[in-house]
Amino acid sequence: MLQNNPELKSRIDQLWNKFWSGGISNPLTAIEQITYLLFMKRLDELDLKRQADAEFTGEAYTSRFAGTWIPPEYRNQSEPEKFAIERSSLRWSEFKRMQAEEMLQHVQTKVFPFLKDLNGADSSFTHHMKNAVFIIPKPALLVEAVKTIDEIFEVMEKDSQEKGQAFQDIQGDVYEMLLSEIATAGKNGQFRTPRHIIKLIAELVQPQLGHRIADPACGSGGFLLGAYQYIVTELARKKKGAKQLQPDEDGFVRTSVAAGLTAKAQTVLQESLYGYDIDATMVRLGLMNLMMHGIDEPHIDYKDTLSKSYNEEAEYDIVMANPPFTGSIDKGDMNENLSLGTTKTELLFVENIYRLLKKGGTAGVIVPQGVLFGGAKAFKELRQKLVERCDLKAVIALPSGVFKPYAGVATAILLFTKVWGPKDKVTKSATEHVWFYDMRADGYSLDDKRSKQAGYGDLQDIVARYHARKAATDTDRTAQCFMVPRAEIEVEGYDLSLSRYREDVFEELKYDKPGVILDRLIEAEVGDVAEADLDKVPSGIVRELLELKGMVG
Repeated sequence: MLQNNPELKSRIDQLWNKFWSGGISNPLTAIEQITYLLFMKRLDELDLKRQADAEFTGEAYTSRFAGTWIPPEYRNQSEPEKFAIERSSLRWSEFKRMQAEEMLQHVQTKVFPFLKDLNGADSSFTHHMKNAVFIIPKPALLVEAVKTIDEIFEVMEKDSQEKGQAFQDIQGDVYEMLLSEIATAGKNGQFRTPRHIIKLIAELVQPQLGHRIADPACGSGGFLLGAYQYIVTELARKKKGAKQLQPDEDGFVRTSVAAGLTAKAQTVLQESLYGYDIDATMVRLGLMNLMMHGIDEPHIDYKDTLSKSYNEEAEYDIVMANPPFTGSIDKGDMNENLSLGTTKTELLFVENIYRLLKKGGTAGVIVPQGVLFGGAKAFKELRQKLVERCDLKAVIALPSGVFKPYAGVATAILLFTKVWGPKDKVTKSATEHVWFYDMRADGYSLDDKRSKQAGYGDLQDIVARYHARKAATDTDRTAQCFMVPRAEIEVEGYDLSLSRYREDVFEELKYDKPGVILDRLIEAEVGDVAEADLDKVPSGIVRELLELKGMVG
């Protein structure tokens, strides 16, 4: 992991600084441009590796860089072959040897258009890359960036060989670290979810191979990736002869596609993950993030899932999401199937997630804690819906530093399974008991630095206790976690804040009498002196203490 590899972190910092000093100061723009370069490098490396593997096994393999490529704009011309470009010249290993000016021209006009056309005209990737632009302005910056990315790949290769971590995992770490540099919340309250919180939610909802999995506000695709890695890890554990997998720095066991999937499992998994976002840049970053992790054709689309144009319902087995907290939607554009009388996105997204789930489907959603106790009608209606129409399994209160440096807002994880559909008549409330957990530590400092602390915080305790929870025994309201029956939640107006149900323990403190305390203070000033001698003290603090002692008796 990157926290344990200062050399890799230093190289990534260098890359950032070069883009900053080269005139690209917007973090999102810099990430996009760096991503394109990482992608070009990875494409070449993967192709060379597959060629070598095919030669070794004697299998047939057609390189992506074999033959010629005709740019899309020339394909309808009378003699398109006149515009053909040798694909081999589009390799990273070829163009990196060019002189600065020639390299910039070549990458801008040939390599980047080839990258955009990579999966064919009909692919989602090509569709979303349509408006992407390559805007590295100076030849010198491109040369420096190419050199630094080569160095980063060398360190990754070395790390992979020495520590036995899959190359794809390390590459994913590098990309995640780049994404973490987006250290400002977007205008709609978007911010990146820490990976250990994503891993925690995956461990709680337990997605399985064959499940349809969605994130309706997917950003850079972190939750989809978390579900993918959880499933791949479970498959690796079941596989005979799989080597013992080691826990990561958060105590979770994770591996990537490098653990080896059957072609059938890989196909099923590729068709399982669906993400949507309203920011075109984030859609491109999400696509690239999943492709960097070995998902060749991700289903990430540009869509406002709260709007009239999005009509999916009861489609997914698992939804994992951290939807925007502070936005509101235009009433005229809002999907009429959303019944809460509000334009607040933090409420509408939770209702929409309930609608997206199939019956029996489970969601793990991060919400601001205000959703748990807000007194307005829409807040109460949403909580009632979660308790009556869903089996609301858990409310996990997170400490307010979890999303620093992006935001200091206190949040919670809601875990619920859909039982009754929106139009079903509820004959019996789906929830029997709700499990509450007060997370006090997540294994990282809760300040802006978010530096790794010793141990795992409460992460592994949450997983173990959640899966072992029992209404009959988890009754101690003074403990860190406990169960609350639905009837009590109904009486409290469907309030889901942990503090509403927790019993605080007040420890009785005994204090010495004032005279004894004053004797101790006098002794601290003058030592062990006889009382008769103390009377001779003419003035100062000891005299004042003696007078005070006389007053209190």
